[in-house]
Order: sequence, then C-alpha cells, then structure tokens
Amino acid sequence: MKRLYILALVCFIFGTCAFAQNNDLQLARQYAANGEQQKALDMYQKLFKQDNEVYFQAYLNVLVTFKKFDDAETITKKMLRKYPGSNSYIIALGNIYTQQGNTDKADAIYNDLIKNLPADQNAIQGIASQFYQNANADYAIKIFIQGRKILHNDAAFSFELISLYRYKRDKEGLTEEYLNFLPGNPAFISQAENTLAGVYEGPEDYDMLKTALLKRIQKDPQQVVYPNLLTWQYLQQKQFNMALNQSLALSRRLNDDGTDVFELCRTLVANEAYDDAIRGYEYIITKGSTNPNYIQAKTELINTKNLKVTSGRYIQADLLSLEQDYIGLLNEFGRNRSTVFAMQKLASLQAFKLHKLKDAQTLLETAITLQGVRPALMAACKLDLGDVYLLNNQPWDATLLYSQVEKDNPNTAIAQDAILRNAKMAYYTGDFNWARRQLDILKAATTQLIANDALNLSLLISDNLSADSSGNALKIYARADLLIFAGQTDKALVTLDSIDKKYPGNALEADILMAKARILIQQKAFADAVVILKKIAEQHAFDLWADDAVFMLGDIYETRLNDAPLAKTYYQKIITAYPGSLWINDARKRFRLLRGDKNDAS
Repeated sequence: MKRLYILALVCFIFGTCAFAQNNDLQLARQYAANGEQQKALDMYQKLFKQDNEVYFQAYLNVLVTFKKFDDAETITKKMLRKYPGSNSYIIALGNIYTQQGNTDKADAIYNDLIKNLPADQNAIQGIASQFYQNANADYAIKIFIQGRKILHNDAAFSFELISLYRYKRDKEGLTEEYLNFLPGNPAFISQAENTLAGVYEGPEDYDMLKTALLKRIQKDPQQVVYPNLLTWQYLQQKQFNMALNQSLALSRRLNDDGTDVFELCRTLVANEAYDDAIRGYEYIITKGSTNPNYIQAKTELINTKNLKVTSGRYIQADLLSLEQDYIGLLNEFGRNRSTVFAMQKLASLQAFKLHKLKDAQTLLETAITLQGVRPALMAACKLDLGDVYLLNNQPWDATLLYSQVEKDNPNTAIAQDAILRNAKMAYYTGDFNWARRQLDILKAATTQLIANDALNLSLLISDNLSADSSGNALKIYARADLLIFAGQTDKALVTLDSIDKKYPGNALEADILMAKARILIQQKAFADAVVILKKIAEQHAFDLWADDAVFMLGDIYETRLNDAPLAKTYYQKIITAYPGSLWINDARKRFRLLRGDKNDAS
C-alpha cells in the first residue's frame, strides 16, 4: 500500500512539473509572438535550464530570431561538449555562423563534417535531412554526393537528389541526375518528362537537355531511354520532323512493331503535324499486314489525310483522292462493324465536301444495319444519316432518326445533340416556334457547346420574330444557314446578300456578318474573318453575337495568326465586358495560360 502511495505521489509530481513546463512553453511562445523579446528569452532560458535536450531547439530558434548570436553559440557549444560529435549540434552551430554572415566559419564546420561522414546509408540520409530542415539544400546535396563516394554506389540517393535539385530549380543538376537514374529505371521516364517540363523555362533549357542526351547516346548507343527522351525533347520544341526521325531510327534499330512510332503519330496529329504523322503511319504499313499495328495504321493514315485536306485549302482532286483511299480501305477489310468508323468518315466526306448525297445516304443506311457496332458509333451514324436526309429534302425521315437516337440514349450528351439537330431542322424549314420549344429544353444542357448553340439560336429566333412577326427575313437567313451547313458556301453568300435587298432595315445585320465570318473561317481566310468579327465586336457590342465575336477573335489570334498579345486582349475583354458569357471560363483559362500562369486548372 505504501509503495502504491509513493508511486502515485511521484506520478503526481512529474505530471505537475510537465503541466507547468507546458504552460511556460505556451507563455514563452506568446511573448515571442507579441514581440516581448526579453520576457520570451527569460522564459525559454528557464525551460532550457530545466531540460537542455527538449528545449534546446526552441531556445536556439528564439535566440537566432532576436539575433542573440553569442548566446546561441554559447548554448550550442555547451551541448557539443555534452554530446561531442553530435551532427545535429554541429549543423546548428554552422547555421548560427551562417545567420551571422560568417559563411567561411560555417563552411569550415560543414566541410569537416563531410570529410568525416560515416559509411552508413541511413546515417548519411539523416545528416542530409538535417541540413535540408535548416534550409540548406546545397549542403544536403553535397552530403549525398559525398555519401555516394564513401558507399561506392553512384546510384544511391537518386530520389533524394532529384527532389533537392527540383526544389532548388537547378535545371542542370536535375537533368544530369535524371540521365544517370533513368537507364536503370526506365519506368520513370514519364515522371522525368513531367518534372523537367515543370522546371524548364525556355528553348535554352531544352537545348541543354538535347546536348546532354546526344553525348550520352554517343557514349552508350545501345541505351533505349535516351533516344526516347530525345524524341520527347523534340516534341517540346515543336520540332516534329526531328521527333519522328528519332523515333523511326530507334524503331529500325530495334526492329520492333512500331508501337512507339504509332503513339507518336497520334501526338503529331493532335499538334496538326499531319505530314510527319502520315510519314510515320506509312512506315508502320511497310512492315506488312501481319504487323499488329497494320490495320490501325492504315486507318489512321487515311484519317490523317482527311484532316490535312479538310483543315487547309484544298482542290477537288484532293477530295477525290481521299475518297479513293477510304474506298480502298473498305474494299480491303470489308464493310463490317470493324470498319463502320471508316464508312462514317467517307459518308461525311461525300455529303459535305463532294456533295454526293446519294452515295453518302446509301453508305450510312448500310452502316446502321450492321450488328455489333458500338452504341455511341451507331448513334453517330444515325445522326449523320439524319443530316443527309435533311440535305436530300427528306425532313420527315431526318426527324424520325433524330427522335429515335434521343429515345435510345436518354439523359446523355448524344440525346441532347439529337434534340439540337431536330430543332435546327425545324429552324431550317421555317418552323420557328417548334424549333424554339426544343431549344429551350437545351439551355441547361450539360455540354457547353450544345447549350451555347441552343441559346444563340433561340435568341436569334426570338429577337427576329419580335422585330418581324412574319419571320420572312429570318426564313431566308435560315436557308443560307442550311447552305453553310451543307458546305455550299457560294450559294450561302448570295442568299445572305439577298436579305437586305428584299427586306431593307431588317434586324439581321449582325447575324449576317457572323454567318459570313464563319464561312471565311471555314475557308481558312482568317485575316478576312478578323475584319468582319471586329465589325461585330465594335458596331454591335450589345448584340447576341458580340461575345462570340470577341472570343473567336481571341481564338484566331492565338491559334491561327500566332499573335498571343492580341489574343490575350480579346480574352480579357470577355472577362471584363461580358462576365455572363458562356465563353467566360474558356476565356479566363486561356488568358491565364497566355499570361504565363503555370499549372492553371481553373
């Protein structure tokens, strides 16, 4: 019983002391926070005397904060006498000298520590960690590099050094460390690319990487990771031809199936480097029909040619050559569920570029009868067939197909697309009230593009019916819109010009200008489109199309005319002048990217 009483008494005393010390520590922190220097120092000194080890760092920090360097040096040396050779106190002493500005003295201490590093990986990591915690990344790096020498292991501490070089934004050190690390750890190449992209700031940095890689490739030509990284470097520099050459050279050396080349070609297409992508796909095709990438390469080759032709200026011969490429593909592989995507592409080419509506209709009617086609692709084919029916003056057949797709895909973006096409068909044919009812359903569509199109078309109809209840001028404008949709731009322009002649003083001036601007953009006449869009933005600043015109100007200057400053001006105008625009989020994001904000996800 007596022993229990003594034990309880001891616990009570220690508990009371601990509680008192904790209160003193809180009080000391409060004094320091309030700038009451002497009170804080006295309280920390009291705590330090009670327990040197526990309160050393807190006391040292406040001494350094208040520039009491002599006192800081005294207590640190006291701890070193008590614990001779303790790395933490040695580093603390060096840090005091650094804070005083006595870097030579600090360096002498640190260099002596480096000379006497133990041949123990964990100990080396611990010492380097202490330097890092004292905001001394340079000596943490030196510790790791010396540690490698002592351990006779050049691969040791790679992750730590990569993190430190990244923290310091030491581009050269980070580059060299990754080039040392990747040959033994090729799975980390994507991580390396992302990290380097986040640290590099311009062409000079990528040129440094290229120089380092070329030296490594010359020294170790059998290493695969270096050529792959060099390909990535060329991509970052937009040197697409060089990127493909590098990838092809590696594929030929390895005599592989060209999978890496195929994946690179996808990236080239995304960057509109169509000629280089075509060359890559043609290389894969030369490997023969037994190659696992053969069918996909052949398909993507034609799709890329399609993009190249339709995204630039072209002549009829280009379109006819492309049509024969698709027909050749279908003849080789048949018209089946695996080639439905090609049937859809060919039908689109025939309907909207070659104006072979009968051929396009026959092809799509065959496609929608095939079994086993992916539902989304089947729906897309039906929607396209509905468009062809519309162009073929079969509006009833068109609306049946649109409605069928909507019914088969409830509450999806596909269904919303079907409703929009149905509404547009009613608009094209002059049934404005029915079109407006359908469009009102889509104002809250989940897809921004559909919601934007629906809102604009609904407002176009409402505004013009308010000005002219008969809608006669709007009917002519809708016919011109249909001609633009059909790719018959010359007829569309004549129709648009006829509106003012028949109905002078109509309310469609800005709408006609926007239609003409879209035709010019379709024809890749971007400079001419800019003139018209500026007219809308300046003379019709409060019109339906004003914010669209401003955003389109930003997009053209950014992506087509390579004038980032002007693009930024127009995106900023959306933000300041049209805060309620549906383009506000896109404009804000693009403005920030052009301004140089990195990793902006808003």
